[in-house]
Amino acid sequence: MTTSPTPDSTASPVPRSTPDQIEARLEQNRADLAATIDELTERLDPRVRATETVTRAKQVLHDAGTDPSTSTAARDHARKLLGIGALGVAGFVAVVSAIARRR
Repeated sequence: MTTSPTPDSTASPVPRSTPDQIEARLEQNRADLAATIDELTERLDPRVRATETVTRAKQVLHDAGTDPSTSTAARDHARKLLGIGALGVAGFVAVVSAIARRR
């Protein structure tokens, strides 16, 4: 059997909000929610995602090159990414070729 807690007689009463304070809080919550929705919409927009992907791919290609301003670590990382990508494409082509030959 559980017992409900008894009210603490020494606790101070919770201050009541005025209708204007409630309305102001609601307006702030609406503005916060709208800003969050706008941010999520931009983050998930396919055009924005595609543009970011193209920009990153261009940077990887630039870093993999012989530009002296590119750090050795960035160049090595970019070349590894390109190598992994090339292996992925080669594997995909091999699988598609094997499937096509079976037919």
